[in-house]
Amino acid sequence: RRGEKKGDSTLHVLPVHAPGEVRTVCTMPDGLSQLAWSPDGRWLAFVSRTRDERYEAKDVSWQAPRKIERYLSRVNGEDWIFDRPAHVYVVAADGTGAPRNLTPGAFQHDGIAWLGDSSGVITSAMRHDTWDIDLANDLYVVSLDNDESDEGVRRITAGDGDYKLASVSPDGSRVAFIGYDDTRTMSQNEKVGILPTDAEGANAEQISWISTGLDRTFACMQAWQPPVWLDDTTLIATAEDRGDQQLFRLTTDGSADPVALTSGAITVSGYDAEGGTVATVRQSIERPAELFVNDVQRTNLTDEIASKTFGWEKFTVPCTDGSDEIDAWIMRPADFDESTTYPVLLNVHGGPFTQYGEYFFDEAQMQAAAGFVVVMGNPRGGSGRHQGWGWSILGPKHPAQPGSGWGTVDVEDVLAIIDGALDRYPFCDRERVGMLGGSYGGFMATWLAGKHGDRFRAFCSERAVNNLVSEEWSSDIATFFKMEHGVSHVEDEEEYIARSPVRFADDIDRPMLIIHSEEDWRCPIAQAEELWIALRLRGKPVDFYRFPGENHELSRSGSPVHRMQRAEIILDWFTEHLA
Repeated sequence: RRGEKKGDSTLHVLPVHAPGEVRTVCTMPDGLSQLAWSPDGRWLAFVSRTRDERYEAKDVSWQAPRKIERYLSRVNGEDWIFDRPAHVYVVAADGTGAPRNLTPGAFQHDGIAWLGDSSGVITSAMRHDTWDIDLANDLYVVSLDNDESDEGVRRITAGDGDYKLASVSPDGSRVAFIGYDDTRTMSQNEKVGILPTDAEGANAEQISWISTGLDRTFACMQAWQPPVWLDDTTLIATAEDRGDQQLFRLTTDGSADPVALTSGAITVSGYDAEGGTVATVRQSIERPAELFVNDVQRTNLTDEIASKTFGWEKFTVPCTDGSDEIDAWIMRPADFDESTTYPVLLNVHGGPFTQYGEYFFDEAQMQAAAGFVVVMGNPRGGSGRHQGWGWSILGPKHPAQPGSGWGTVDVEDVLAIIDGALDRYPFCDRERVGMLGGSYGGFMATWLAGKHGDRFRAFCSERAVNNLVSEEWSSDIATFFKMEHGVSHVEDEEEYIARSPVRFADDIDRPMLIIHSEEDWRCPIAQAEELWIALRLRGKPVDFYRFPGENHELSRSGSPVHRMQRAEIILDWFTEHLA
């Protein structure tokens, strides 16, 4: 933003080979992102929201009412989106023309991959009437000269899966992407697929899935980006693997299993390639991201931070049913003395389909710096393992992949992790163990407090799901939970009630810290209010902090002041209750 009115976002170009003036290409009223330069250098494409005229009113009291016709009309961190859909725009790179909307209308679009001849782009979108019910996400080729008639829009895939993060081959003939072919469940190891760019309505069986030799997810939370082509026969992409996140080489004909190009206790959180050179961004638990080129570290921006951080030790514990082993980690506290004991904080991640692992995690660092032993692990239901691991806690009534449901083997695994740590590491004080988690981890905190409270001294339930019934109709992803539990709350309310930890409130007798954001649309603040009222009516020990102006991402991208206050609240509270 340079000298424009407040709220505008501006796009600029500037010369890099010689001195010169910065040139303003365009100004957009509602932000812009996902910038992509056309291969011929003439065009810049980007994604921006197209606002309804109601947003031009001088204040909300003058805005027309919203007519809501679909689910998923409001998104955490974005607010209302159905009346300001994300569209693909294109503008001349020399700044000689106004931005042109290639995808006008009601549908949302995400991602931009230019065709090799610069005649159009490939983007992902849900451009069909039942998108909010079947949740199918397709790849589309959009011509550069498309207009509102949509004659220049061609669907590549068949509406039978979730296909996204596209990348066009050097010769322009094929598109690689990441996705899965069954929208009945969210917990899936997403794969790398390939299709010809001239395909029309190709179904999942016509897609060449080239990553199936590695049963891990290629949709990585720490590197949400498309595959990158090395040449017309190979490409690279990252996959999660038991806490690590490595870069893999894949053959485009699927003739060989994916081959790891990196190794060790690291997370590759960014990558690109050009002219035979591969650049990666890598991080570890002790060091934030640094740039590597062909395995040689080229930056040392985080040396000062790394000198003050703590490492951790990985260990495994068996599942209680003997079916597998669980990955876990322990971090020793500041000024560690092997001869003494320390209070312990057990962290449980959200998701549930994600993983803890070998990346810089500020939560663990601050807890260790405050004098706590930090324990965390990846129970069943998470990512980074084989597909059956992720599916294990789908609902028992799930039509595609029935599992044991939330609050079953995942709870067993969490308890196995803390028991394994206490048994293995004598510096852990068994009498001073606290537990905390956010979102699904908050669900676990409330569940453990009600069902296994005698195992812990205190709990922190943050941005939690406490009542699955009300969560299913109030969340910004309302109706998604059927994909996890197998039935909707209107089909089987008892299934949702049985897995709602707030029903155990009467059994919670350990101190509970509740933290929630007032603009959290993923897990609306009523989830916290219901738990707080239930505990207070029963005279239970509970503290409740509400953060104004924050959403579900408070701990990750909240305001600096609020993030500091949240950290202080958590550390001070556990210091008091685990003394």
